[in-house]
Amino acid sequence: MSEPTPIPSPSAGARELVRGAYDLHVHIEPDVIRRRISDLELARRYSELGLRGFVLKSHYTPTAERAAVVRAAVPGVEALGAIVLNHAVGGLNPVAVEIAARGGARIVWLPTVDAANEAHEAEPKPGRKLPLWAQLQLELREAGLPLPPIEVLNPDGTVRPALRQVLQVIARHGLVLATGHLGRDEIMAVVQAAREEGVQHIVITHPDYPTQNLSFEDQQALARQGAYLERCLAPIVSGKVSWEHTFEAIRATGPAHSFLSTDLGQPQNPPVEDGLALFADRLLEAGFSEEEVRVMAVTNTVRLATGGRA
Repeated sequence: MSEPTPIPSPSAGARELVRGAYDLHVHIEPDVIRRRISDLELARRYSELGLRGFVLKSHYTPTAERAAVVRAAVPGVEALGAIVLNHAVGGLNPVAVEIAARGGARIVWLPTVDAANEAHEAEPKPGRKLPLWAQLQLELREAGLPLPPIEVLNPDGTVRPALRQVLQVIARHGLVLATGHLGRDEIMAVVQAAREEGVQHIVITHPDYPTQNLSFEDQQALARQGAYLERCLAPIVSGKVSWEHTFEAIRATGPAHSFLSTDLGQPQNPPVEDGLALFADRLLEAGFSEEEVRVMAVTNTVRLATGGRA
């Protein structure tokens, strides 16, 4: 793990370069975990900066209805809803996905805080400060609430029937499937099953994060199957992923198969509305062209947010 990176303000050129982008991964108020900014205030700032929209992600609650409120309150900014298949919505619950889809949700994340692959991250250890979500998981367990790890695969490595039903709902509604905090073997099996069920839009959630840590070869294989690889800012500024690794991963898979998101909203991290432009500045400094950065920040995020109906 590298040291957290000091973050300057983004340049005017970077702000212009990401104009029209969506941030497909933000954590903002209202939420059951403390966040840096509210959805309404973020939408107002997006409007001022010429950013097109964002996806509200909560590990615990569906957000489509809240996104509709934001769109009505701040016309011109496309706030989009989502659902994350943790225990709070019944885990691998196809009915919850169906209702979310009918309510206007755009992205379905597979388990995150309740993923089997993530269980060890919520365990308290001497000298280690738990992330906000892990602190909440601990509080829920101390309250006697059952939070067994959610398994997406059968013992033989095939996807569970409930997950296949979820994939069928996603395909029928043309939603985006995001792999959440699954591990490497789970991701590979889920993407194959998603393709079998006709899912058209697949996102590999922060593949460079330590609990995913997909090799460049695995990322290339997933890109060949049409998946988009999410490059997140928050793990970089917190020191969990290095800038150098991120640059290498993008070069290994190609900008056409990557998109930029921030995963911001934590109180200690940079302002959410600055995230994409900050990312753009560092990519330009590393030698990526303006066109490559715009593809990752704007073209690919618009494609995923709108289903290609830009």
